[in-house]
Amino acid sequence: MSQQRSDYDGAWKEALERYFEDFMAFFFPEAYAAIDWSRGYEFLDKELQQVAQDAELGKRRADKLVQVWRKDGEPAWVLIHVEVQSQREAGFEERMYVYNYRLFDRYRRLVASLAVLGDESATWRPNQFGYDLWGCSVAFRFPVVKLLDYREQWPALEASDNPFATVVTHAPAVQCRCGAPKSAGDERGRRSAVEMEALPDTEAVRKGVQP
Repeated sequence: MSQQRSDYDGAWKEALERYFEDFMAFFFPEAYAAIDWSRGYEFLDKELQQVAQDAELGKRRADKLVQVWRKDGEPAWVLIHVEVQSQREAGFEERMYVYNYRLFDRYRRLVASLAVLGDESATWRPNQFGYDLWGCSVAFRFPVVKLLDYREQWPALEASDNPFATVVTHAPAVQCRCGAPKSAGDERGRRSAVEMEALPDTEAVRKGVQP
């Protein structure tokens, strides 16, 4: 892995943890609008790790489970999968399904599974898993965002004050298709960590779910 890719991956994961509200606003505005952000949120790393071990799926570095509150006053869990590597993953849909039903089975909480994919395939858009057998059917669908869809939006990304606009401009799938000068992309990659540190640290305000 190149130093630039390593810096990009690290900046992405740090931004997801520090700016979860901005992440939801940028990639999943419908879900963002349904969440009561005044009540905060909480990362549930232990709960997710336990479910991953039970399902024998191994530890996924970029998966995050977050508890939020809906505007109707009910709690909800949001399962985020971020695949920052530029490659397809066999069995991705099944793994998303297994995580979702394992969480519901163990904790009896409604779980919204969301995915962000950084691969460079325009046709690979896994968003459902299911099967039918003798009149019994299972159908699981989940929203997916492809970073390469932002390749024609470079000016808007650079004009945005959302920290995830900055992260997206570093994505290989975006840089290689949007026509951004290589020197500019490299410079932005080197500035990534500095830019993230310069953003207001709102974690203390947003984190911590009210009783």
